[in-house]
Amino acid sequence: LSASPPTFELNPMKKKILAAKGGRVIIECKPKAAPKPKFSWSKGTELLVNGSRIRIWDDGSLEIINVTKLDEGRYTCFAENNRGKANSTGVLEMTEATRITLAPLNVDVTVGENATMQCIASHDPTLDLTFIWSLNGFVIDFEKEHEHYERNVMV
Repeated sequence: LSASPPTFELNPMKKKILAAKGGRVIIECKPKAAPKPKFSWSKGTELLVNGSRIRIWDDGSLEIINVTKLDEGRYTCFAENNRGKANSTGVLEMTEATRITLAPLNVDVTVGENATMQCIASHDPTLDLTFIWSLNGFVIDFEKEHEHYERNVMV
């Protein structure tokens, strides 16, 4: 591989990054460069440094834990090697975390009878929600197994 300055042409940063409130987010920074570049990050005009909630990984990724509304904004990754430098920017937006508010309960059932289990969740209104049910770790395909399983969606 011949030496080349960093470039984000093939792999720009995501323009919009979503992070769940209270969760953890990793913003990737993957320019093409040889030799391997040094990385730095800024939020707006503020240079970021490793701290209790923020970590810049060796591969250039930025990790933020315990995400809050204050973490929203424009993040820029700077990559520099002895051939040159480049940067790429994306916007971080916070969403409400998805939570199960009513979990399925244990059900005793007689063989041959029907059993009903409920699951209710709260989520960010700007996002779509999908429920995935599994039995002993295997995802149930409701279309293939429609004679045995039935899904009722209540809005």
